[in-house]
Amino acid sequence: MKGMNWRDLKDKLGGTGYVADPELAMALVLMQRLQRPLLIEGEAGVGKTDVAKALAQALGSDLIRLQCYEGLDANAAVYEWNYQRQLLAIKVWEGEALTADQKEEHVFQEKFLLKRPLLDAISRPEPPVLLIDEIDRADEEFEAYLLEVLSDFQISIPELGTIAATSVPRVVLTSNSTRDLSDALRRRCLYHWLDYPSEAKELAIVDARVPGIEAQLAGQVVRFVQALRREDLDKTPGIAETLDWARALTGLGARRIDEDLEEMRQTLMCLLKTRSDRGRITPEVVDRLAAKAL
Repeated sequence: MKGMNWRDLKDKLGGTGYVADPELAMALVLMQRLQRPLLIEGEAGVGKTDVAKALAQALGSDLIRLQCYEGLDANAAVYEWNYQRQLLAIKVWEGEALTADQKEEHVFQEKFLLKRPLLDAISRPEPPVLLIDEIDRADEEFEAYLLEVLSDFQISIPELGTIAATSVPRVVLTSNSTRDLSDALRRRCLYHWLDYPSEAKELAIVDARVPGIEAQLAGQVVRFVQALRREDLDKTPGIAETLDWARALTGLGARRIDEDLEEMRQTLMCLLKTRSDRGRITPEVVDRLAAKAL
């Protein structure tokens, strides 16, 4: 990625099936050149996680994922000691003429560490893509700890000292904006807002990710989903739902969404994921949306 411009990266991402706009491609290039994390915010389902996956695939890099959740702590995110191996080693050394301090020094070695995503990411000889997914789900205490790690790309382990990064990972953080992130974290990161795609972009995504789909069907699928997103829904269908529905209709041999309206209505399980949304989108609403999509 060194020396690559945003146009080249956009093309490489396109080769993986990810359709990136110029601003996102530029953000990813600057992330590498400035060695700064990239924070991507947006509604659920707009493809934030796929950015990191596509970037790793485009660059031929490893992808390391840290899924955030409430209560996430250093043991799950950074490292923990392999206590079973340590106890086994202590038993082996019971007959050895070693002092307690010497035994302690032996068991607190890097070979007894269980590397979790953050430590693993900075320990790779080649820079991986580190995806810190849904950082807004983690507690503020963990966010503060993460800020320290991302500032210097090093981790302090009391028994070993400071472990500096072998290579600086390409860090992508995602957030669904379920809570406000700290100003300190935002200052540390580059920023990109990812919205639901335009009709043209979503059509390009369907064409790239659903091989063999009829052009007419692809256009109707996208227009239907775009119109459906404007309805009052509990869970707005994302890009993944669009792709699932396109694949479902293609698999059923459909060439148009109005070939068999009853069958088409039955496939809406791909788009509508709550009971209340299924109730709101009545057959009459489906027919209205389908007519607009033709």
